[in-house]
Amino acid sequence: MSYLRRRVWLCLLVVLLSFSSFWPDTAASAQKQTDPNLYSERLALYKKMEVLTSVPWPYLAAVDSYERGLRKALRDREQAKGLVSIYYPKEEWVGALNPNINDNDPTTISLFEGIGLDGNGDGKANIEDDEDVLYTFARYLESHGYSDEDFRIALWHFYQREQSVNIVSGHAKVYETFQTLDLHQHAFVMPLHHHYSYRSTWGAKRGWGGRRIHEGTDIFANYNVPIQSSSYGIVETIGWNPYGGWRVGIRDLDNIYHYYAHLNGYEKGLEKGSIVKAGQVIGYCGSSGYGKPGTQGKFPPHLHYGMYRDNGISEWSFDPFPSLKQWERADKNAKKNNS
Repeated sequence: MSYLRRRVWLCLLVVLLSFSSFWPDTAASAQKQTDPNLYSERLALYKKMEVLTSVPWPYLAAVDSYERGLRKALRDREQAKGLVSIYYPKEEWVGALNPNINDNDPTTISLFEGIGLDGNGDGKANIEDDEDVLYTFARYLESHGYSDEDFRIALWHFYQREQSVNIVSGHAKVYETFQTLDLHQHAFVMPLHHHYSYRSTWGAKRGWGGRRIHEGTDIFANYNVPIQSSSYGIVETIGWNPYGGWRVGIRDLDNIYHYYAHLNGYEKGLEKGSIVKAGQVIGYCGSSGYGKPGTQGKFPPHLHYGMYRDNGISEWSFDPFPSLKQWERADKNAKKNNS
């Protein structure tokens, strides 16, 4: 028995070690994402490429931000090793017929119709060099023109997906509005001094409109309690939805779509395309939904809050409860420290 037990434990250990390389270090990732030095270094690189190519730096930041979000969403794409997350397959970088998949010579790469360029003058087109990768993409954008419409056309040819074009274009508007990269702070979705309650309800059964699962967390509060944006971003959708009633959808710079439903009304001036910041009031708690426009009162007033991640092909819901708890705790700590 002892021999068999040791063999079982050895097999389990091997399996755990095999999978450990796929588990992200979330603490390190979060720290890296909010490192001020990282933002300044990245912004300096974007602005350097703007000087070289005349492509506005918010365009470059928007594409890089979108690609960074894709790396988080796609299991078969490793995390970027440097400052830039824009991804190129090696075959595309060096040329499909190039016999040297690791080629970094701009001359032979061009000969085999690869796209890799030398962005820093070192005589190499290195797929792992931030300046080379960003310069290559900037030149691609430059070839299509400099207007917003030219930018959208270039994105369409690159991604072949309208939603990707819309997300990147939205990112660019956010960066253009705030003129900084340090836009990943979050806020709880209601002011802390109001009475509210919530628990994890993601995945629970729902029956109205057909059998489905609950794709969010319900936060119960009184009518007209202010609803705050949990993130920086752009209003992607606004208006009536038969399920969610008066709702708002905001896309953040990590490609996550934040869904606020059952509102009693919107903050004045909020519309599709509005740029918002974390903690900004966007609407008011209500009980709208489950019917034609204007339907109210089929359930107690509450905010339905959902989060959806985009992977460049589709979007899927994930449980927002842990994020809500984290943001609530952070806001409470900040309030305590400022008192």
